[in-house]
Amino acid sequence: MLALAVIFINLALVFYTIGVWGEKRAGALQHKHLFFFLLGLVCDTTGTSLMSLLAGDGGNPLHALTGLAALILMLVHAVWAALVKWKGSAASQRRFHKFSLTVWGLWLVPYLIGVVMSMT
Repeated sequence: MLALAVIFINLALVFYTIGVWGEKRAGALQHKHLFFFLLGLVCDTTGTSLMSLLAGDGGNPLHALTGLAALILMLVHAVWAALVKWKGSAASQRRFHKFSLTVWGLWLVPYLIGVVMSMT
């Protein structure tokens, strides 16, 4: 189960990175970017759920807190992406680009904490 959790977490990194940086490079939010955001969210939720089952109550509280915050931000990000894509103005798309990079950067915090934890 640990291997599966690690695979899902790493797939989340790949998909979310493709979505965020693809959107940044394209200069506009496209349907495929929203698809990658959602795929990253699903993979991260799956991997996090598996990791939580393995850790039980013995997990690192900082990792758990930052991980939960990252999942919530990813969900908000995906919902906002959908709203911007279907009803947003050009100005809202520009603001969304900045938000995407911020969420991605914050998502890396629990990811990197998990990497460091796995090395100790």
